[in-house]
Amino acid sequence: MSSPIADVSVRIAWADDAAAIAELQVRTWREQYADVLPAEALPHDPGAAAAAWQEALRKPQDARNRVLVALERNRVCGFAIVGPASDPDCDPVSDGEMQELTVAPEERGKGHGSRLLQAAVDTMLADRFTHAMVWTLATDDATRVFLSEAGWAPDGAHRTLDLDGTGSTQVKQVRLHTAFS
Repeated sequence: MSSPIADVSVRIAWADDAAAIAELQVRTWREQYADVLPAEALPHDPGAAAAAWQEALRKPQDARNRVLVALERNRVCGFAIVGPASDPDCDPVSDGEMQELTVAPEERGKGHGSRLLQAAVDTMLADRFTHAMVWTLATDDATRVFLSEAGWAPDGAHRTLDLDGTGSTQVKQVRLHTAFS
């Protein structure tokens, strides 16, 4: 007797997914950045974020800007954003960027992150990118280990983002990259 197969998948996000993506992003960021940023610097309103997500999903600025969602049955439990790399030392024709990879905390360890990462790579390959990069928090060892085990490596680039323009809310990031063969 065989065991049942989980009903999980990854697909391109639809505009109808905006509210679920926004809720997941706001909730996850509040946990992920709790030790890095003050609570008032984090988003609180999924409704405002949902409107922005809906607009971005309906009218992407570039045809290669894609949002992918990880699903369990029909419930969004993670998402990834990919598109052309935006850093000045990257070539937006050949270099892709994974701008975000988020999985709901309660859904981690179930394979959603791996499926999203593979779908993100497949999407960037389909868009003919030959390299990809991603920025991660300098303190996020778990994400760096996850990406390193998948073949991504630090490329020596790092940055400090000033989130409030005053210098009091800063976050340090490191860049990882991979080449597609």
